[in-house]
Amino acid sequence: MSLKISSALISVFYKDGLEPLVRLLNEQNVKLYSTGGTQTFIEQLGMPVTAVEDLTGYPSIFGGRVKTLHPAVMGGILYRRDVPEDLAQAGRHQIPPIDLVIVDLYPFEETVASGASDDDIIEKIDIGGISLIRAAAKNYNDVLIVSSRSQYTDVVALLSQQNGSTELDARRQYAGKAFAVTSQYDTAIQAYFAGNAQPSEATGPIYDFKALSANHLRYGENPHQQATFYGDLEAMFDKLHGKELSYNNLVDVDACVSLIDEFADADVSAFAIIKHTNACGIATAPTPKEAYLNALACDPVSAFGGVVITNKPIDLATAEELTKLFMEILIAPDYAPEALTLLKSKKNRILLKRNAINLPTVMFKTILNGVLEQDKDNQTEVTTQFKVVTEKAPTESENRALEFALKVCKHTKSNTIVLAKEAGPLYGQLLASGVGQTSRVDALRQAIDKARSFGFDLAGSVMASDAFFPFPDCVEIAGQAGITAVVQPGGSIRDQDSIDYCNQHGLAMVTTGVRHFKH
Repeated sequence: MSLKISSALISVFYKDGLEPLVRLLNEQNVKLYSTGGTQTFIEQLGMPVTAVEDLTGYPSIFGGRVKTLHPAVMGGILYRRDVPEDLAQAGRHQIPPIDLVIVDLYPFEETVASGASDDDIIEKIDIGGISLIRAAAKNYNDVLIVSSRSQYTDVVALLSQQNGSTELDARRQYAGKAFAVTSQYDTAIQAYFAGNAQPSEATGPIYDFKALSANHLRYGENPHQQATFYGDLEAMFDKLHGKELSYNNLVDVDACVSLIDEFADADVSAFAIIKHTNACGIATAPTPKEAYLNALACDPVSAFGGVVITNKPIDLATAEELTKLFMEILIAPDYAPEALTLLKSKKNRILLKRNAINLPTVMFKTILNGVLEQDKDNQTEVTTQFKVVTEKAPTESENRALEFALKVCKHTKSNTIVLAKEAGPLYGQLLASGVGQTSRVDALRQAIDKARSFGFDLAGSVMASDAFFPFPDCVEIAGQAGITAVVQPGGSIRDQDSIDYCNQHGLAMVTTGVRHFKH
């Protein structure tokens, strides 16, 4: 059933992105009702708007706690246009219809996260807004509800294409999104009263993901699979150039972000090149250009068509090297103007500028007929946490290389072995890794063969393992290849076998007590 929108109630906390929608409604001769700051915003755009107080004949009271909870507003939303008795009552009480409701909610979760006082947090529990959303969603048969600023662009497209009309299926779809918003909001409030100081980390964006903006992708992991990303990519990145991100792109971008964040606090330039979620190259160096060239040297073959990320702004010198490589995506915190111009020379290359936002601290995975939840692996061991278990302790240089290797190891598919070296004071370089193998011996042999194929001398290099060694075979192979220091979790009942081999052949070994499987 198609319905033409003749009137709209707009009352939002966030005004960003609202202007195009307001202008379109005005062009389509939609009568606008509004409150407070939103009313002022619309008036400043030079558009006619009726104050809700004029509609209700009643002022906003109790510091704004009550302004839209009135029969003239709620009735205009809720009365059924196909029920004669409802129509008669609306006429008798002079209640005009409200066909479109654009409302968001007070920023409760953001206020909690800011460390505000209890009084300030309580004032951010929305009453009128959530009532308007629920009312409009309930009466989706006659009303379109827009419950999030993330929906504005889609609604503009919808109303432009249909000349201000909406179909029942679309209204029902937006009603479903609205109830997801209210569910997420109430869950966050419940979490706060239950003593969870960070409800957004455990609820909202994960449990009620369909409340978020839906980005329909071309296809999923393979062309025969459909896929949708639920989330705010625009908050995470500014897309400066290139085609739309695909499912596989997003998976690799996530891996890139997780890995490069290991170097977020380091006063060094870091570059990582990801292929199928594993690092085929990563290095730190004094400049972005040096870091990139060292990362590329790890495996220039696999780097072809990869996803590249850095923790520093990209200058022209670095861009001149980057543009020689065919890559799918490049991610950086910023770009020099001349670097951006050069990098845009390739039509389909995706250039992302990463914004600083907080990421969830929990992970979810669908499995069988349910969902697994776990904390993110946010622990990375440093030298002060190493336990030296061999007669020989690692040198300072080896310790720095071991720290670097561990950062890479925890983000590489198990079973994994990572080989690395120090590339000058305070800097590191991946030499090779063995990834996703069914045995740790296979992972090590893969890493050694790969490093040698690209001309690396493993003499004096270090090795990191994501789990312990149940047999001494790995340290034997490593020692014969020239590796001089090893870091591993420890905990095997046969740890001593590996320790004994290291002592007999002059290797240093440290344990961390922490395993970093990545399945």
